[in-house]
Amino acid sequence: MPLQIGVPRESALGERRVALVPEICAKLAAQDMQVLVESGAGEAAYFPDDAFQSAGAHVVTRGEVLRADVLATVNGPGEDDLAHLRPESVVVGLIRPLDDAARMERIAATGATALAMDLVPRSTRAQSMDALSAMATVAGYRAVLLAAEALPRFFPLLTTAAGTMRPAKVLVLGAGVAGLQAIATARRLGAVVSAYDVRAAAAEEARSLGATFITLDLDTAGAEGGGGYAAALDDERQRRQVELLGAHVAAHDVVICTALVPGRRAPLLVSEEAVAGMQPGSVIVDLAAPNGGNCALTRPGVASHAGGVRIYGPLNLPAEMPVHASQMYARTMAALVGYFARDGAFAPAEDDEIFSGMCVTAGGQVLNERVRALLAPA
Repeated sequence: MPLQIGVPRESALGERRVALVPEICAKLAAQDMQVLVESGAGEAAYFPDDAFQSAGAHVVTRGEVLRADVLATVNGPGEDDLAHLRPESVVVGLIRPLDDAARMERIAATGATALAMDLVPRSTRAQSMDALSAMATVAGYRAVLLAAEALPRFFPLLTTAAGTMRPAKVLVLGAGVAGLQAIATARRLGAVVSAYDVRAAAAEEARSLGATFITLDLDTAGAEGGGGYAAALDDERQRRQVELLGAHVAAHDVVICTALVPGRRAPLLVSEEAVAGMQPGSVIVDLAAPNGGNCALTRPGVASHAGGVRIYGPLNLPAEMPVHASQMYARTMAALVGYFARDGAFAPAEDDEIFSGMCVTAGGQVLNERVRALLAPA
């Protein structure tokens, strides 16, 4: 019997992505895999049921999808889905294990194996499975469009009969994947872009995209974390960083915040005082909002105002561009399933570093040490 891959309709509020798209379903079917898609799963991303059927997928009920060997999801199973999981089930998705350890414990209680796409190792072998980077690319692009729409000024330099309009000044805080895409997008729109990252190694990449890299009078030794992420600074250096960034924030029309430390609250980079120093009409888009935000005044999921400055705390920008976001995510999902599929079964080697890196639950237990540490106090 072929390996069955189930694609449920996402149940999270505002989620418009789907874990697999027709193009990828056709490729999986050509590899002797059977794809079961819940009716309506792709509608919000503009992939109708008949497109999945034409690609060789089977459009079925949610109950049938949940009984598949591998459950391919964007955000993981809904709470009502857990009762349908079996010990043989493999659940794959962006399940945010370090942000919701209690949910991982509930998944573990089903006996199912849960693989977190957000824990795929940053290695050459796993590059094609890096869903987190794919979604960060979408978020960085979308954040700049949101800022450009909200800013009551032009982004590019314009010389007109009515005079010359200066270009917008954009500051990107955090030069990871989302930050670099934000830099590139803002530059394409004609803005003058500056960037800051606590990791000195990020300077070359930011400059290669046309940004001016801001260097602070700050000791950043040890700021390079694992997997290319930043590490948290101690309290004194964190306070000093916020203080030094204040003048730079105030000098820009737009600030895009993207700085995250995995498994921790987002670092504070923009203080209330810095926001107060910005010109009325300025815009802050805080991509770190799901983890508390880089700006002291960010309200997750809310667009707010502070002294004439608009502050956006979006929780899921990739869902606002569901066609390409779904296509990119589906390619990473297919790469992962193809990597672990063997002779009609999902059979990863126990010592495989990719599997061990992203496996959160199996055999009724939470296996990931960082998640277990979060559960220990409880």
